[in-house]
Amino acid sequence: MRIILCGFGVVGQSLVKLFDSRSEDLYAKYGLKPRIVGVFDSKGSAVDQSGLDFNRLIYVKKKFGTVKKYADKKNTMSGIDMLKNIEADVLIETTASNYKDAEPGMTHITTAMKKGMHVISVNKGPLALAFPSLLELATYNQVMFKFSGTVGGGTPILDYAKNSLRGERITSFAGILNGTTNYILTNMGTGISYNDALKDAKDKGYVEADESLDLDGLDAAAKLVILANWVMGMKVTLPDINCTGIRKITSEDIKKASKNNSSIKLIASCNKDLIVGPKEVSNDDPLCVNGTLNAIAFTSEHSGTQTIIGKGAGGMETASSILRDLLDIRQEIARD
Repeated sequence: MRIILCGFGVVGQSLVKLFDSRSEDLYAKYGLKPRIVGVFDSKGSAVDQSGLDFNRLIYVKKKFGTVKKYADKKNTMSGIDMLKNIEADVLIETTASNYKDAEPGMTHITTAMKKGMHVISVNKGPLALAFPSLLELATYNQVMFKFSGTVGGGTPILDYAKNSLRGERITSFAGILNGTTNYILTNMGTGISYNDALKDAKDKGYVEADESLDLDGLDAAAKLVILANWVMGMKVTLPDINCTGIRKITSEDIKKASKNNSSIKLIASCNKDLIVGPKEVSNDDPLCVNGTLNAIAFTSEHSGTQTIIGKGAGGMETASSILRDLLDIRQEIARD
């Protein structure tokens, strides 16, 4: 399967390492032989129609900070040029999420779809701003659009809601969808201040380069958009979310919650309204997880409430979700 990989940061590199370590197993079990024909990062690109060498890609990126020195002749082809001029079956979009105009991910995805390529995205920006129209575009061009890594990283939250609860009608859901804010609030629960908890999260590399994505609830809101559309069949985008972050939470708020045997968590919920905001959650509630964990509780008509808990982020965890999506695409193609 010929793949173009957009972005070669932590997730992209983890995916290539995963392909390399599991190449024999993937072919033997699933008949999947991933062949990356093009990769680009912010500084350049690497192209080889016969397939780029996985180990060399990792080595060059580590040594030079870009893939453009993969070959003797430096490749200056942009992502759009690559998508227009190189034959591939699947685009994997891993560039940084942008909630202002969703670029460059939006153009990468729409260009690939119009060319008849299947798309896997872990970039939440395009889905947060244009989920309904992207699904329509995929249907119109008869391509598959997969995005299980956009919510929950390696924890299969979207798959669980869509497939494990098949035949059930989910009436509402609520969850902790951002591990960074959960880590900060958990630390505040031990008595340290908001600023110290934030500094610790930054030191550990948990906070996005644009900290407002985490602290103002934008990341959680983007995931709520994806869930509401995919699980509940809504047609909503980011401006439809009532969103409040955690910047105004004080140590007093944390202490007050503790007296009620509760903890403050940033909760994204879909009931009648779509809301992201800090909320007291009972310490006995399965949803009340600590550290960087994510948790989401789905309430359905007949099965009651079921909670799924797992790691929300991480390079290898997100790469594993991309591999799941790729195997789904391979299976669909084989079935057709």
